[in-house]
Amino acid sequence: MLYLGIKAFHIIAMVCWFAGLFYLPRLFVYHAMAEDQASIDRFKIMERKLYRGITTPAMIATVLLGIWLLSFNFQGFMSVGWMHVKLTLVILLIVYHLTCGYFVKQFRDDKNQKNHVFFRFFNEAPVLLLIAIVLLVEMQPF
Repeated sequence: MLYLGIKAFHIIAMVCWFAGLFYLPRLFVYHAMAEDQASIDRFKIMERKLYRGITTPAMIATVLLGIWLLSFNFQGFMSVGWMHVKLTLVILLIVYHLTCGYFVKQFRDDKNQKNHVFFRFFNEAPVLLLIAIVLLVEMQPF
């Protein structure tokens, strides 16, 4: 029963994390297109609050709850290939998250060099990772 409760909160945290990872790069698109100072300042606030207040805590909760889930049967989970692939994808997702933090700082300091087209493509990466991670967990192919 404890395992199922932890798993439920792990999924809830993951949904919150992905919500932030879907919306934050969309804010980057609009921010890169903004020309007036009021909009630029508003996007800086929105990006900071989303990254620090929602997305990062959700990432931390997802990772900690995931580690807790692994601890119930570490040897068993680590003996299956799909888990290795999933954890690799989660590491890539963490790198993506940290890259978003880099862009938040670039925008904050008015040093962004990327245009809105770059961020439109950048915005698609978490979708691909989400699809792969969910398919691995549900199908457990290896």
